[in-house]
Amino acid sequence: MPAEISLPMDQAFAALRQFTRSPRPLERCELCSAGLSEEHPHLVEISLRRIICACEACATLFDGMTGGKYKRVARRAQFLADFQMTDARWEDLLIPINMAFFFHSSTEDRMVTLYPSPAGAVESELRLDAWDEIMQQNRVLRNLRPDIEALLVNRVGHAHELSSAEYYIAPIDECYRLVGLIRANWKGLSGGAEVWGEIGRFFSDLRSRADVVSGESNA
Repeated sequence: MPAEISLPMDQAFAALRQFTRSPRPLERCELCSAGLSEEHPHLVEISLRRIICACEACATLFDGMTGGKYKRVARRAQFLADFQMTDARWEDLLIPINMAFFFHSSTEDRMVTLYPSPAGAVESELRLDAWDEIMQQNRVLRNLRPDIEALLVNRVGHAHELSSAEYYIAPIDECYRLVGLIRANWKGLSGGAEVWGEIGRFFSDLRSRADVVSGESNA
């Protein structure tokens, strides 16, 4: 017979605990209360800029909807390989960090600029002429869908001469997820290694899923 294997008491209890832990609470559709899988659609409540979890049946009701309370968040992600943004132009935007996202609010009929912070998303004033110049240099932004897509900018590595600046058209819920990651993991004055690891993983994942747009598509 094989020799009996004995475990230290603390390891034995740890092995038992993995079978007795409470299951992760089931997420539910915020419209009909149906149970949701880990991957599920999102809606944006336009007037409040609030992201809502939804089941496929409820989300389908808001596909391509205009003028309603909710819009279904688009899943398109594009990496803008030829995006034109000089350091001087970025500095003119007066955004205090090297990361931000820009989207058109249909209820306010204007471009909104938000940047992540340890306290959440912070709005920064955006001059119309500054955005118009960015649009003229990057015609791909004319296809940005109001409320549900954003221009997501990551210039952190560029500012420290570690990597190139990154520009994406990203689903608006992904932008708010980035804000949540930073808020949840920020420690001290500089953020700490954990939050920068999370930021790196976020952009690596987004880049792996994004379609590359270059050449005439971004002329």
